[in-house]
Amino acid sequence: MAKGQITTKGREKLCKSHAGIISLPQIKYMAFGTGGADSSGEPFPVLGTEEGLRKEVLRKEIETIEFPINTTGRYSVTLGRDELAGVFISEQGLFDEEGDLILYKTFLPKPKDDDMEFCFLMDEKF
Repeated sequence: MAKGQITTKGREKLCKSHAGIISLPQIKYMAFGTGGADSSGEPFPVLGTEEGLRKEVLRKEIETIEFPINTTGRYSVTLGRDELAGVFISEQGLFDEEGDLILYKTFLPKPKDDDMEFCFLMDEKF
């Protein structure tokens, strides 16, 4: 089962923006990695203290943002046929425009074939 949560850095930025100390930077990128699961395929636990992906292999700009309900932002990115072909993806993250990891998730490794497109979604829930 997939495991994910808003990082400590993400919660810190939310807290400071609510206090009027900073303005929240925009979520800008989704990153993909191969370090989210152990050798048996079991996803690693997410602690919230992560500052980056364990083994990032690609970072792409967010393509679309939707709000299925008022307290959830749904970010999506499509991996084209030629992107990460032959790679087993097991972690993903949302990064803001300042380069900070805001949301991190691990999951069972997903193999990416060279003749398929994959659409990845991440929900930021409040």
